[in-house]
Amino acid sequence: MALPHVVSSPSSTSLSPSFKSKPPLRSLSPTLDNRRRCKLNSSFRCSSSSFSEKHHNNAKSPKSDDIVELPLFPLPLVLFPGAILPLQIFEFRYRIMMHTLLQSDLRFGIVYSDSASGSAAEVGCVGEVVKHERLVDDRFFLICKGQERFRVTNLVRKKPYLVGEVTWLEDRPSGEENLDSLANEVEVLMKEVIRLSNRLNGKAEKEVQDLRRNQFPTPFSFFVGSTFEGAPREQQALLELEDTAARLKRERETLRNTLNYLTAASAVKDVFPSSS
Repeated sequence: MALPHVVSSPSSTSLSPSFKSKPPLRSLSPTLDNRRRCKLNSSFRCSSSSFSEKHHNNAKSPKSDDIVELPLFPLPLVLFPGAILPLQIFEFRYRIMMHTLLQSDLRFGIVYSDSASGSAAEVGCVGEVVKHERLVDDRFFLICKGQERFRVTNLVRKKPYLVGEVTWLEDRPSGEENLDSLANEVEVLMKEVIRLSNRLNGKAEKEVQDLRRNQFPTPFSFFVGSTFEGAPREQQALLELEDTAARLKRERETLRNTLNYLTAASAVKDVFPSSS
């Protein structure tokens, strides 16, 4: 199992947006597709779930059997429901897409494009443009927020940009008797990982504040997955799970492995201070 980015680089604390600098705008455009030849076809893959109590209770929220058309944007990253993603759009076909979105509902689908295989995942997450700036050269700066997950069932067209038919995905009811207890356990592990990572980076070991912030288990599981930067395949696997308990348990295992690594690294630093 892939581990959070902090395992491979103790000098980076990517486990919580509260403990890292403001993310830079990502210059992601079809130049990526030209290099990697993203192959979105009818053999996509899978994902699911809602991200907030509001989403669970909103009678107008998309139903899992609804089929809609959605513009698709393959990127070498995974967007989770509730996560914030800054983007810079400068390639021509995606500028066309933006002009279309500005006249509609400002929502498009982000699907993970694997740099090794060149293929794109079947399951992605809707990115809603919450803020945008159009520059004089027709580039766009965007701030997007992750919304519903979806599964691509069919490609409607490939030019000038991808458009697919999608169905909405939600987590199935879990047989886990106490999701809150499991979520709290994951939060404790996250706090320990952040504390040890800060220690290895020479930062003050101040107490990590509340990470759940009264989130229900499902949106919290998405938040945890969004912090596993540097491990997009693992993030995609988490996005695709259709069971909140299974997602939290997988995150718990990843965090335990990370904690073991950081504990060992901290012990080495104590014995051989110069090795840090």
